[in-house]
Amino acid sequence: MKRERKKPQLRQPRFLAIDQNQFADPHKKHKNHMKLIVQIPCLNEEETLPATVADIPREVPGIDEVEVLVIDDGSDDRTSEVARELGVDHIVTFPKNRGLGHAFKTGFDTCLKLGADIIVNTDGDNQYCGADIAALVQPILEKRAHIVIGDRQTGGIGHFSFFKRWLQGVGSRVISRLADVEVPDVASGFRAFSRDAALHLSMFTDFDHTAEHVIQAGQGRLAIEIVPIRTNPKTRESRLFANPGEFVFKSGMISLRTYARYKALRIFSAFGAAVFAVGTLIGLRFLYFFFFTDEGERHIQSLILAAILLLAGFQMFLTGIVADLIATNRALLEDVSTRVRSMELEDGHRNKTPQ
Repeated sequence: MKRERKKPQLRQPRFLAIDQNQFADPHKKHKNHMKLIVQIPCLNEEETLPATVADIPREVPGIDEVEVLVIDDGSDDRTSEVARELGVDHIVTFPKNRGLGHAFKTGFDTCLKLGADIIVNTDGDNQYCGADIAALVQPILEKRAHIVIGDRQTGGIGHFSFFKRWLQGVGSRVISRLADVEVPDVASGFRAFSRDAALHLSMFTDFDHTAEHVIQAGQGRLAIEIVPIRTNPKTRESRLFANPGEFVFKSGMISLRTYARYKALRIFSAFGAAVFAVGTLIGLRFLYFFFFTDEGERHIQSLILAAILLLAGFQMFLTGIVADLIATNRALLEDVSTRVRSMELEDGHRNKTPQ
C-alpha cells in the first residue's frame, strides 16, 4: 500500500507590525498639551528688551503653555539682568559674542530640551508685532506647515529706503529660486517652527540663518507657509551688518554654499559644460585654420587653450560626481543626527518624568 506523502505546508510570511506613532514626537507620548517657546537672540538689548517681552502674548489660541527664552549673545550691557527682572522663563548667556547663527542654534537646542512643540523666533529690538504670534503658529497647529515665515510686506515700510526695498526684493527672488519655494520676505526673522522642523534643520553659519533655513526647508521638502505680519516703529540700526553690501555678500555666499549641499552635481555640471563648450569652439576654430587655410601653425596657442579648457570642463564634471556622493553621505548623516537627537530628547524627558 503506497503511503501518501504529506504536502509541505507553506509557512506564512511574518510581517513586522510597525507602530507609526513610534516615529512621532516622543514629547507627545508624555503629555498632550501644546507648548510654545518664543526665543529672543539678543546682543546689547537692555533698552528694547522690555518692550519686546511685554509685546509677547502669554495666551495664544490652541496653545496651552507659552514661555520666553532669551539668548544673551555675549552682551556687554545689562541684557541678562533686564531679562531676569522681566521674569523671563529661561536665559542662556554666552561669555563672548558668538554670532547670530550660534545664538539661534543654541536657542533651538534649548527649546527642544525644554519640550517645545512650536518655536517662534523674534528679534530683541522689538521690530515685530508680538500680537501676530497667534497668526504665525496657526498653520502649524492646523498641520499645514512645518515652518511659517512672517511677511513684513517691505514695500510698505516707511523707513526702508528704495535701495533696501530693491535689494530685499531681488534677494528674496533669488533665494526663492534656489529653494524652489516662493518666499516674498526671505530676510524676515519672525518665524515659527514645528518641533519636527527644528529637529531637521541645521546651522552652518554664525552670520544669519534666514536664507540658509529657507533653502534647507525648500530642498528638504518641508512645508513652508507665508503669513502677513505687522512691524513696530524702528528703534535702532541693525547690528548684524555694517552696510547693505556686506549683508548681500555674506548672505549670497551662505546661500550658494547651502544650495551646493543639495545640487552639487548640477552646479559643477553646468560650469563644466560651459567651460567644455568654450574649449570645443576654440578647438573647432583651430581645426578650421589648420585644414582650410595656411595659417594653422600660427594658432597653436588656440589648440593648447582648447585642450586646457576641455580637460578643465571634464574635471569639473568629475568633481560634481564626487561632490554629489559626499552630499548623499551628508544627507545620511543628517538623518542619523536627527534620530539621535530625538532619542536623546526622549531619554532626557523620560528621566525627568516621575515614575
